[in-house]
Amino acid sequence: MTSEIWVVSLLFMGVSMIVSLILKGKFNRYSKVPLSAGLSGKEVAEKMLHENGIYDVQVISVQGFLSDHYDPEKKTVNLSPDVYEGATVAAAAVAAHECGHAVQHAAGYAPLQLRSRLVPAVQFSSMIVNWVLLAGLIMAASGSYLLLLAGIVLMAITVVFSLITLPVEFDASKRALNWLNHTNVANNREYPMAKDALKWAATTYVVAALAAVVTLLQYISIFMNRRD
Repeated sequence: MTSEIWVVSLLFMGVSMIVSLILKGKFNRYSKVPLSAGLSGKEVAEKMLHENGIYDVQVISVQGFLSDHYDPEKKTVNLSPDVYEGATVAAAAVAAHECGHAVQHAAGYAPLQLRSRLVPAVQFSSMIVNWVLLAGLIMAASGSYLLLLAGIVLMAITVVFSLITLPVEFDASKRALNWLNHTNVANNREYPMAKDALKWAATTYVVAALAAVVTLLQYISIFMNRRD
């Protein structure tokens, strides 16, 4: 069963790499398409925030490729340089998506609030879960299953976090696309490109969640079988 975990992990790793490559390809492609409105990612973000009545969130630039994210504690929309400065379809899509999270925050969107509360627990479990599971498998061979059970509980925390992330990300994209579709930021030619880019971005989260669920089920199966 342990070898099956490695096989499944490698399979999902391969799928994740393929999806990531497709996403980067889409981003690079749409980064070459100028936005007809001529707005940079920063300007798109500020426009969406203000049109949603949000004036206490700052739009800033952070280093990294596709490192864009919203920080609910600092109330900042953090955009990578290509998005922050770029006046392209890709920049507009990513900037609007991250502002979708800010709109969620302002509206008290429950899944976002729950995910934020889980962050400390996920950060802790992520640091030790692999070591606990490895030690648990070793101990299980001698008939002690408590450490393996602890590892499964730690992994379950990260799985729950991955599952909660799905509606948060899909909803942020939905809010972004609805806004882009009802403003003059993206025209009829540019909107489908923005939608395509966000679709592939969401796919990365789906793959990660599936991988997490399948791996957790395999460890639960090991625990149940060895106890029998």
